Amino acid sequence: MLRIAVPNKGSLSGPAAEMLHEAGYQQRRESKELRIVDPVNEVEFFYLRPRDIAIYVASGQLDIGLTGRDLLIDSGADAEEILPLGFARSTFRYACKPGTIGGLADLAGKTVATSYEGIVAAHLAEHGIDASVVHLDGAVETAIQLGVAQVIADVVETGTSLRNAGLEVVAEPIMKSEAVVIRRTGSDAEDPKVQQFLRRLQGVLVARTYVMMDYDCRVEQLEKAVALTPGLESPTVSPLHNEGWVAVRAMVPAKEAQRIMDDLYDIGARAILTTAIHACRL
Repeated sequence: MLRIAVPNKGSLSGPAAEMLHEAGYQQRRESKELRIVDPVNEVEFFYLRPRDIAIYVASGQLDIGLTGRDLLIDSGADAEEILPLGFARSTFRYACKPGTIGGLADLAGKTVATSYEGIVAAHLAEHGIDASVVHLDGAVETAIQLGVAQVIADVVETGTSLRNAGLEVVAEPIMKSEAVVIRRTGSDAEDPKVQQFLRRLQGVLVARTYVMMDYDCRVEQLEKAVALTPGLESPTVSPLHNEGWVAVRAMVPAKEAQRIMDDLYDIGARAILTTAIHACRL
């Protein structure tokens, strides 16, 4: 069986389980379950702490895992990203008291507090900055107030928490993270079971991004309509009973669906419908 590590808690857990369910895999019914077997799909899932997943995958005891890019890099484990999953996005930034740090070079000689020591140390080394890194678990905003550090490095979404703590973001982002699928570095990239798993997840990603659009239009407007809905390869066009009319079907980006419907209506298309895509293979 394919052995897969899945986050057991935190912001990664729920979306990961939902994506796996959409991909047709059995998931646990209770949060206390640490292991389940999906015999139909020949997969065994292990529910682990998100921070530990890269370590388990790198050891070779598990074939692949779902975790955060930040956690993969921070672990320093001998594992690599093979598929971004598009959820749990975050940005890592430096922050400090207003007016104390102008840019990245000003971090030299300072102490940086963070929960992601591996990421920060690697970033500083990459830019030749000689600074100390202090590891703290949990919220790090108070580290400056208590004199533990002059700078913090943490996940920044809206920046509200930082402003409430009297801090401001400085320098360029350290990195952008999201949920990813990982494997042990150097493992078989063409493993059929792994490839099938990846195809299923890619199918979910596409299904979430596109909708199926159907509409009727007159033959003389078909070229204009097809230009608006080219599909992936090309749209499906079928003649209707009424002469001079055709039915068109194509996948379109979900974010653009309403605009495309307006443009189709303006050129004379009618009976314009969109339907959700639950699964696909490209």
